[in-house]
Amino acid sequence: MLNHLRPAITLVLTLTALLGLAYPLAVTGVAQAVMPAAANGSLIERDGAVVGSALIGQSFTTDRYFWPRPSATGPNAYNAASSSGSNLGTTSARLKERVAADVERLKAAGLATPVPADAVTTSGSGLDPHVSPAFARAQIARVAKARGLSETDVATLVESRIEGRLFGFIGEPRVNVLQLNLALDAHGT
Repeated sequence: MLNHLRPAITLVLTLTALLGLAYPLAVTGVAQAVMPAAANGSLIERDGAVVGSALIGQSFTTDRYFWPRPSATGPNAYNAASSSGSNLGTTSARLKERVAADVERLKAAGLATPVPADAVTTSGSGLDPHVSPAFARAQIARVAKARGLSETDVATLVESRIEGRLFGFIGEPRVNVLQLNLALDAHGT
C-alpha cells in the first residue's frame, strides 16, 4: 500500500511547493521589479501620507469636492472589506426608490440635468473610484461655487483629469474622483 501512496504524497508535496510557494513568490518578485506602484496597491500620497488608492473609491460628501458614484458596500460607503454589488434587479422597487431619491438629491444640489447614469447607479464592486466625464462636468458649477473659483478653472481641472480608453479602444473615458479632488485642493481655495 505504501508503494501506491508514496507517488501521491510526493506529487502533492511537489505541487504544493511549486504552485503554492515558488510560483506566487516569482510572480510577486516580478511585479515588484516591473511595476512596484501597482503591485503595492496604487497608493496615492499627499505630504508623505497615504490618502487613498487610485483603485478604490472614497466617499466625498461636501460641496467643496466632486462626489463619486453611489457605493453598494453596505452602511459604510466604499468599505473595501465588504466589496459587492447591491444585487437589486431592474424590477426592484427598492432600487427604483433609491435611484429616484438620488436624482432628487442631485437636482436639489444644483447638478446639471440630465443626470448621468453613473451618478445614481453603483458599480459591480461598489468601490469604483471613477465617474464619467459627464458626471464630473455636471458637478463643476456646484464645486466652483462652494470653493469660490471660476467655473472655467474647475472645468479646466476636470478636462485635465479625464483618462482615455486603454490602448484607445478598451473601456470608457473616466475621471478618478480622488485624484481630481487632490488636484482641486492643490489648486487652492
